[in-house]
Amino acid sequence: MTNVPEKLKATRNQIGNATNPYQGPEKRVLTICSAGMLRSPTAAQVLTEAYGFNCRSAGIAHDFCLVPVTEMLIYWAQEIVFMEQEHFNVFNWMWKDESVVTGMSYQILNIPDNYRRNDMTLRNLIKDAYDEQNNLTFPS
Repeated sequence: MTNVPEKLKATRNQIGNATNPYQGPEKRVLTICSAGMLRSPTAAQVLTEAYGFNCRSAGIAHDFCLVPVTEMLIYWAQEIVFMEQEHFNVFNWMWKDESVVTGMSYQILNIPDNYRRNDMTLRNLIKDAYDEQNNLTFPS
């Protein structure tokens, strides 16, 4: 990951953190929901615990999310997990012309927004949905 594209919109600190070699070899997964507050952080925790992935979470609704999806987070990730089809649709519209998503694998779990963060039912739904999904790939 040290060959960061020059046109990537990121600060020097973001690039340094994303390319830090001490992160380890684990698969880097970005989980995305609306606000990045309930479902995606829970998914990040579940995927880390179940598979040992290196996970981050973010929100797709930039006007009210705490941690918005950024170009650097996308570049950092090897896979993106969307909680709903709508999140994928918005993401695809926002980043449709960016080469950073080309060929990246993703999954859509179809988890509704009616659970508390880290709720056991939510955790089980995330794990079951992730296990059932096949990785999809953004077109080249």
